Parts: sequence; C-alpha cells; structure tokens
Amino acid sequence: MKNRAPALGFIFVTLLIDITGWGIIIPVMPQLIVELAGLTPDTPYAISYASKYSGWLISVYAVMQFLCAPIVGAISDRFGRRPVLLASLIGFGIDYLFLAFAPTLWWLFIGRLVAGVMGASFTTAGAYIADISTPEKRAQNFGIIGVAFGLGFIIGPVIGGLLGGLGLRVPFMVTAGLCAINALYGYFILPESLKPENRRKFEWFRANPLGTLKSLFRYPVISGLFLALAFLHIAAHAVQSNWAYYTTEKFKWDETAIGISLGVVGLVYAIVQGGLIRILIPKFGQHRSVYIGLGLYALGFLLYALATQGWMMYAFTVVYCLGGIAGPALQGIMSNAIPPNEQGELQGGITSLVSIAAIVGPFLMNSLLFTYFTGPDTPIYLPGAPMLLGAVLSIISTVLARRTLKKNLIPV
Repeated sequence: MKNRAPALGFIFVTLLIDITGWGIIIPVMPQLIVELAGLTPDTPYAISYASKYSGWLISVYAVMQFLCAPIVGAISDRFGRRPVLLASLIGFGIDYLFLAFAPTLWWLFIGRLVAGVMGASFTTAGAYIADISTPEKRAQNFGIIGVAFGLGFIIGPVIGGLLGGLGLRVPFMVTAGLCAINALYGYFILPESLKPENRRKFEWFRANPLGTLKSLFRYPVISGLFLALAFLHIAAHAVQSNWAYYTTEKFKWDETAIGISLGVVGLVYAIVQGGLIRILIPKFGQHRSVYIGLGLYALGFLLYALATQGWMMYAFTVVYCLGGIAGPALQGIMSNAIPPNEQGELQGGITSLVSIAAIVGPFLMNSLLFTYFTGPDTPIYLPGAPMLLGAVLSIISTVLARRTLKKNLIPV
C-alpha cells in the first residue's frame, strides 16, 4: 500500500459512496420524525414540528464534530489519512443502524452523537487532496469534493425517495450497507497520501477546536476568510437543512418528488464543480471567483424564497449552484497561505468552522425561522424566511472576503 501512487480517483470514490448514503436518507427524514413523534402527515403543523427536531438533530451532530474534528485532523497529521478515514466510515455505519431501528426520537440523537464523534471523512479527504496537489492545482482539486457531493446527491436522494416507498426505515438500512462497502473499499484500495517527512508530533494544543483556530489565525488571510466561510456555511443551511421541509410545506412534495429534485440539484452542482470551476477559476482568478460565486449564492437564495410554483425550484437551481465556484476558490487561497505540514490542521480547522455553522445554521433556519413562520403563532406565513436570511448572509460573506483579500494584498 505504501508504494502505490495516491490518486484523486481513490478519494473521489470513497467520498461518493459516503455522500450517496447521506443523500439517501434526506427525503424520508421529515416523515420519520413525524412518525417517531406520534403524529401523522395530516396532523396540523406536523412538518413545522418535524423541522424543529431536525434542526436540533443536525446541531447535536455538529457540536460533536466541532469538538472532535481538530483531534481527527491532528491525528491524521501524525499517523496518516487512511486509518482515520476508515474509522470515520465505521462510525457513520453505526449511526445509520441507530436511525434504521430507532423506536423513539432519542435514538436518533444517540446515533447523531456517534456520527459527530467519528465524522472525519471530509476533514481527512481535504487533507488528502492537499497532500497530493500542487499549489496551483489545489483550488481545482478541492472541487472534487463538490463533484462527489453533486453526484452523491444525484444518486442518493433519488434512491432514497424510491426506497422510502418501501418503508421509512429501508433507506437507513441501505445506507449502513453502503458505509460498510465504503470501509472495505478504503481498506483494500485507498493508499496513504501523507509522506513520512510531512508528519508531525501530536499536540493537544493543536487538537482542540479553539487551539486549532488560534494557531491558524497567525496567518492574517486565514482569520478574515474564516469569518467569510462561517457566514456562507450558515447561509447554506437555508437549503441543505431545510429543502425537504420547505418543499413539503410550500409545494406539498412527497418523498419521491423531494428525491428527484435533490437529484437535479446534485447534477447541476456536479457539473459546476467537476467541469466549470476548472474553466472559470483560472479565467476569473481566485479573487473574482469568490465574489462572483457569493453574489450568485445570494441571488439563488432570493429566487428560491420567492418561488411560487414547484418548477421554479428547478430553474433557480442553476443560479444557486453556479455560486459553488466560491468555495474551492476560498479554500485554495487559504491552503496556499500555509506550509505543507499544516494542511491537515487547516482542514480540521475548516471542518470545525463548518461545524460551528452547522450548530447555528440548522437551529436558526429550521428550529427557529421555518418553525416560527409556518407554525400556529406566526403573524405572517413565510416559509421562505430561511432563504431570505441566506441571501443576506451571503452578502455579508462577500463584504468580509473582499476586505480581507484587499487588506492582505493576496495575489489574484
């Protein structure tokens, strides 16, 4: 294994299987929460109620990932990416088994706790890509994570919507099986990417969330761009955490319709991440790619919020997904600002930041805004409220990124 040349294809397939499993459960989660809460789909405000618990579930997962991701990043800098990635896949499999056999809502929370502790796949994947990429290719290669997201969300939600017709628990059982396949694939195929000379001693200071962020903040460009990323990732939960609830509430979509729509989102996003960013980022430069991408995100959120018919969600998805050029450009700028032996720490720090956003975002978008503006006590019925806030946060992210890059005179 040590002598095999590492390749992006290996990490891509690993992520694809992982994200497909994640996408499978999204269309059925609202109805599963409704069932475990002792409600029925015809119960008044059932979707509003389910959205509240969904926000809490995602936030619980994010709290544990925030606490554990820096440890995972530091461990991968010491022992390599491969063993850490395999352990994380096993943890996700355990989580999906909890979801498959949960008799009460509390079982869902236990499963999310386990997944948060072991949820290292994206941290380690980011470090893996940094290990095998040249500085000028890092932004484009980070896009492979977006491609895996896109393709996973083409395959996963469509399968989940179809499997949901066989029973609400069936998608979770299939997902647990995919995690097992993913772990076996990694064990036999995935090579190690971190060279021995680039490994470093494990230090607890660097392996705690605040220590990681404090260590990385000694690079001036990192601190400002971290804040920009934070607002962007909070905004993203207006779609990521809220899509199934928003479309069910506003357009009365069922599991199959939700699955197909998310499949279309995944297809468009994969086209952007897999093809267009390799053209657009070199053409516009990393700076302008950030500004254009964030502007398109803001417009996409606004259009989603104002949609009055279901077909509009498909049309507006093109605008929203084109905003995906911003993420790889931001990550590429930050990755190029630090040395090779700190790439794992950077990815751990970014994952911690994403986790902070995932603590705040689902609670804000689902448990507060969506629940309030679709609930019995709302003064105005506005299911698109989370999307409107997403647009505002994207604009704030743009301002922060521009100020940071201009102040630190980072080359375009």
